[in-house]
Amino acid sequence: MGQLFSDNYLIFLGAFLAMISGLSIRISLSLAKQKWASTYHHTMSYILLPLITLVITKVISGNIALSLGMIGALSIVRFRTPVKNPFELVIFFALITIGISMAVNAKYGILLAATVNIVIILSYLVEVLGNLFGFPTYSLSFEEGNSQNILEITASDNIPFLDDNKFLLQYVNNKTSGEVHYRLSSKSRKDMEKIRLSCDNNNNILDIEMRFS
Repeated sequence: MGQLFSDNYLIFLGAFLAMISGLSIRISLSLAKQKWASTYHHTMSYILLPLITLVITKVISGNIALSLGMIGALSIVRFRTPVKNPFELVIFFALITIGISMAVNAKYGILLAATVNIVIILSYLVEVLGNLFGFPTYSLSFEEGNSQNILEITASDNIPFLDDNKFLLQYVNNKTSGEVHYRLSSKSRKDMEKIRLSCDNNNNILDIEMRFS
């Protein structure tokens, strides 16, 4: 009776730790300003995916016939929603691995979750320090699901302070119309507003469009 209680206690403890580990990764992503992870669907996925993986691992462990049957049943379940970036795919794989680790040895699951959280926070700090000293660490992408403040400028000629601007994301020189198009992006609204004000007295500028997140 005591052994049964102890086994059940360990299972519930592992399930709780799996859910907390998934939630901690979700919180770390929010702290790192990864807004694509802040939705309700992502939050529930991060909490439930390690738990579901843990239960599956416990159910099929030590039973080859059941393992094969479970593999066949799971093969009909597919995630049809495309991931926004490779990092999101890595996070899902980490969540699954945490669930498996919790089912085998909880300390490995906790270690993996802690490592993922530390890497996410450290990478964000590196980005912040890089931007602070004028050396952006990462390039921006509109496909990664992060909210950005966008500034689009159309000019009749090149604008020197925009040509080498650190926030410049796209530059197009239309030889047919003679127009030059700049697209700048930043997580900081103040950065875009500062550039916008710097363009007010430039006679070469034909049009300015701003989109704030």
